[in-house]
Amino acid sequence: MHIDYPVVLPTEHLRARRIGQGGCNRGDRIFHGVAVLLAGGGIALLAGIVVLLTYYSQDSIFRFGPSFLSDSTWDPVFGKFGALPYIYGTLVTSLVALVIATPVALAAALYVAEYAPPWLREPVSFLVEMLAVIPSVIYGLWGFFVLAPILRNWIEPFLQNTLGPTPLVGALFQGSILGRDLLTGGIILSIMILPTVMAISREVILAVPNTQREGMIAIGATRWETILGAVLPYARSGIIGAAMLGLARALGETMAVTMVIGNSSLKISPSLFTPGYTMASAIANQFTEADTQLYFSAIVEVALVLLLVSAVVNVVARVMVWSFSRGPAGSVRA
Repeated sequence: MHIDYPVVLPTEHLRARRIGQGGCNRGDRIFHGVAVLLAGGGIALLAGIVVLLTYYSQDSIFRFGPSFLSDSTWDPVFGKFGALPYIYGTLVTSLVALVIATPVALAAALYVAEYAPPWLREPVSFLVEMLAVIPSVIYGLWGFFVLAPILRNWIEPFLQNTLGPTPLVGALFQGSILGRDLLTGGIILSIMILPTVMAISREVILAVPNTQREGMIAIGATRWETILGAVLPYARSGIIGAAMLGLARALGETMAVTMVIGNSSLKISPSLFTPGYTMASAIANQFTEADTQLYFSAIVEVALVLLLVSAVVNVVARVMVWSFSRGPAGSVRA
């Protein structure tokens, strides 16, 4: 009985045949060129935006120099502009959002990944991620008509009465209670970044190998001890990355914050009850009002500063993720 075995050509022969046909090699070169072009396009686009913003803000840059970042006076009438209140408002509201959203998102991700029964995981994930598709103006209207009155009438007086007398911490809850302030803006942002942080954290937790969990269970650990000792250390770099992505979105959010933050740049105060501005809300409110070249240039420089702040935050996030990922994240600790 004769059996015809398939002929296996050496690797050199296969490569020579492909080169002779010319199609595959040419296709690889075309795909490589397209990939390089698209990858470089993103970098070129970012550089082009920086150049464009720098060009249109050059009057303000040459006029005020570094004092633009340290001065708190914004007076279009007398042509005096300083963006420090806007930078301060942006950083404070984003930090408040991050502090509020990260624990809630992480708890939701842990519940969905570790505790929820299979029939409940998808509905809970779907409902939380639905928050990401709600337009920001809807968040702003809800914050203006619902959240701000609740904070003004109940939450902020409670915080002022209970935490106001506390040293250091009490400075965050001093002043007049208006309901449209930095705290309201931070809470709105926390709701908006919650689905982003939760979705990424859930996927990171689900990606933790089961051997990590089994190792802790084998030495008698409980469910919570397993999560604390094996799951979270293994997933910490991804969770930090999720929080930083949420922070990046909070930095640039415009419409919702504009409607609830109070839009006042009169002073910089440690109190969260102070009405303020973010850089994005300042641009949205004043861009059409810039009736002089210097005023317009100052607004564009605020946009340039916002872009640079976002870039710095992303670089810091990369460094943090890299430093945490170098540690013994995947080790199981007794």
